[in-house]
Amino acid sequence: MRPSPRLSVIGAGLAGSEAAWQIASAGIPVNLIEMKPLMRSPAHHSNDFAELVCSNSFGSHSSDRASGLLKEELRQLGSFIIKIADRYAVPAGGALAVDRSKFSKFITETISKHPLINIERNERKFLPHEDQIAVIASGPLTSDDLAIDIRAFTGIEECHFFDAASPIVEGESIDLSLAFKASRYDKGDADYINCPMNKDQYLAFRSELLNAEQAEVKGFDKESATFFEGCLPIEELAKRGEDTMRYGPLKPIGLWDPRWGDLQDKELRQAKRAYAIVQLRKEDNDGKLWNLVGFQTNLKWGEQKRILRLIPGLQNADFIRFGVMHRNTFLESPKLLAPTLQFRKRKKLLAAGQITGTEGYAAAVAGGWLAGTNAALLAMNSEPITLPKTTMIGALINFISGNQLEEKSSQKNLFQPMPPNFGLLPDLNRRIRDKRSRYGAYRDRALEEVKIIKKAMTNPNLIEPIKK
Repeated sequence: MRPSPRLSVIGAGLAGSEAAWQIASAGIPVNLIEMKPLMRSPAHHSNDFAELVCSNSFGSHSSDRASGLLKEELRQLGSFIIKIADRYAVPAGGALAVDRSKFSKFITETISKHPLINIERNERKFLPHEDQIAVIASGPLTSDDLAIDIRAFTGIEECHFFDAASPIVEGESIDLSLAFKASRYDKGDADYINCPMNKDQYLAFRSELLNAEQAEVKGFDKESATFFEGCLPIEELAKRGEDTMRYGPLKPIGLWDPRWGDLQDKELRQAKRAYAIVQLRKEDNDGKLWNLVGFQTNLKWGEQKRILRLIPGLQNADFIRFGVMHRNTFLESPKLLAPTLQFRKRKKLLAAGQITGTEGYAAAVAGGWLAGTNAALLAMNSEPITLPKTTMIGALINFISGNQLEEKSSQKNLFQPMPPNFGLLPDLNRRIRDKRSRYGAYRDRALEEVKIIKKAMTNPNLIEPIKK
């Protein structure tokens, strides 16, 4: 069969939607293939593109934070997804959180109307023909048949870890006579609902978590399961020690209910401060829906309802969605991918998103931007680009495509997913002791590089300076 002249993008998640948009924006026809609604993973809830499965937060707004810098780079480079995320942002203190329903619906409608994007609602079970330019963006929830074909192509067993999503409750069902609205350290508006616990309440809550029944997950081996450390189930945190939750998502520091009295009164503050606090973040601008921050869970739904209602303020909570756990598949990318996100042994095939081993929504978008851009360049018979390691995007892609694995025959799957972080960036040419100032310098250097990239993208003769 003769391959289609259109480029193909498999998967319409964050990475796939971004990749398809970048390809079409370059004037090149593209097929965007999405298995929903024909097939859904256990973690999917809607038929829309770019569905946010776990949280509705893209991380920090601030560009002197790693996730904030990554998003700012993407804004400067014309990311479609980040533009829509900004459009549908909901109050979340210093983070970019979105109304996930409106966000995904708008992306679906906009992409579907693009004259150069053809939507195929079908499960893709095999990789495209080797002569066709294509992007695999099937995500960590890749269907079984396609995963089998990818393993056959790469010759490497898939890597995986287990991830989980947080429950969502109706705002009207939260008891604000016990809970209160505030942001940590009173920074910005009171964008979070806070449910305080005293020590007895906290210890009773932890005890119930430790003894609760967990749901069974297909392919879930409790003895050998690996969790992503940045998204641990709340019951797993409870197992790690009595105070682990209090130093994590239930940290009470910096949160104060004005009804307790004057925050400046040190004695009062010491006497009244909560032992632990559960925070909820808006899912929508109207505050009709709220998700429990850091409460990813794999408990049975009946157990979730029973135990989470022990939290002060949530005793009558109405749950719109319960938490679920799902298996996240990713490639052993350092052995397979070039810094252009092309497969080393098939240059016309690229990969993007969480399947490559990046972690977080913005990182998935970044992979989609680069893979889509490079797929378009390949279609125009131009050289694909490699982004500088001094940018957060370039550093992250360099990590997943670099020689990061130790040559130890006795160890397998040493490569693990990586979120954006300043530890990936090359050192500055000067020493800056203050961490915030140092991160600001990383940001300034990265955004200067992005200016060069933007020029290069509008002038083909300047593409070469990017390739370093």
